[in-house]
Amino acid sequence: MNTGPLATLPACAVAAPLPARTGARRCAVLAAAVLALAAPLPGTATEAEALPVMASVDADALSPEHWIAKLAEPDRPILDRAGIQAQNARMRALDPSIHDLATLPDPLPRAWVRERIEALSVLPANPLYDGHGTPLPPRSLRMLRRALALEAIAPERPLHYGLVVRRADLRTFPTRASAFSSPRDTDIDRFQESALFPGDAVAVLHESRDGRWLFVASERYLAWIAAADVALGGRDAVLGYARRTPYRVATGAHVRTAIAPGEPRVSALPLEMGVRLPLRADWPPEQPVHGQLPVAAHVVELPVRDAEGRLQAMPALVPRAADMAGDYLPLTPAHLIGQAFKFLGERYGWGHAHGTRDCSGFVSEVYRSFGVLLPRNTGDQAASPALDRIAFAPRDGHAARMAAVRALRPGDLVYIPGHVLMAIGRQDGMTYVIHDIHGGRWRAADGTVAEGRLNGVVVTPLEPMLAGDGRPYVDHMVAIQRIRPAAAP
Repeated sequence: MNTGPLATLPACAVAAPLPARTGARRCAVLAAAVLALAAPLPGTATEAEALPVMASVDADALSPEHWIAKLAEPDRPILDRAGIQAQNARMRALDPSIHDLATLPDPLPRAWVRERIEALSVLPANPLYDGHGTPLPPRSLRMLRRALALEAIAPERPLHYGLVVRRADLRTFPTRASAFSSPRDTDIDRFQESALFPGDAVAVLHESRDGRWLFVASERYLAWIAAADVALGGRDAVLGYARRTPYRVATGAHVRTAIAPGEPRVSALPLEMGVRLPLRADWPPEQPVHGQLPVAAHVVELPVRDAEGRLQAMPALVPRAADMAGDYLPLTPAHLIGQAFKFLGERYGWGHAHGTRDCSGFVSEVYRSFGVLLPRNTGDQAASPALDRIAFAPRDGHAARMAAVRALRPGDLVYIPGHVLMAIGRQDGMTYVIHDIHGGRWRAADGTVAEGRLNGVVVTPLEPMLAGDGRPYVDHMVAIQRIRPAAAP
């Protein structure tokens, strides 16, 4: 989660900005523009560097094969398995947004727990509205604060662990009620933080007043999760789940377990890209799994809750036709492009709402399919000291920024405040990116500024894109992040 103030782009949000608070995220909703500047603006491009006009993206550019064919060495490893493990170790050691659940204090001091809850669950200063456009009354907001049960935090409490049993929302407050910044825009729920997936480990830090919500720490986020989505178990069983071998990795954008009519806990369960599940290689082929012989499926082991909410293991089937692999994919430029394009056209989902994902969730899940750990939020990703970071300051000129843009490699991540884009290649003198974006603003061919909602994963060139102040995205870049290559080119 973010631990410092977040910058915004002036007047660039289609939806109103989030109330400023520690832990708040501003993703692609803050800004986007897809087309072009008709003429350079003072302080940005010169007359000689006038940005090109782009009316549309041709069909070829919407194919991963188009960009892979442009690569000189598409299958050259960026990092091998040992290199990825070393990169993840560096991430865990250097990045403050990554939490080592094994080293949390046990028992948990009251002040430590309260500080983390209050860093996230801050009552908004700006007006909020429900799904019907009705303003949330002050009483409702006070009830949210009361639901935190801060006075019930014990001076010291034992640390408990659990595994997430299904795709589950992470919330700002212990509630499923939604809150929106505008009575007319109900697409972005301001109480939605992120999501966790089957098999994700959490440490339980506190419970809501009604006991239906848990305040948890996961490796990349602290937030509220429904208690029904977590199975509590022993420390070794929980933390050891992700280390079990052999295993299968979800490498598709939309993978599900097989339907199990008699066992809804593991039936048609969504498995997001990069989810790793233990494989039951010892399962007898003549023994059915929920009424189906595993002759054309893999038997995996999933965490489930028993009647008391305790952790149990249950077999489930994943069809062999599903987009899964017996290991994380090799980290190559071709695979990076291929994995990113599996989400092309998917609806944008702020904080993983709508069963989809947002800009930082998109890039982190692409990299997760290679076993690479990234922070959850754009601010943390952009600032991470564990990656090969090129930082930009406001004083950096357009020419220097453009030189960095021209040197982008496929898979490099470009950050402006609140948004991240993945480079995929160059064409017709422009650098193309794939990104998951909510709103857009651009200068049309007739010189007018148009607005619209891309609201999904799209391919666009980078150079023509405009922020809300009319300046190019390039002039708002705060960082470029790159996974460190095994050897310099």
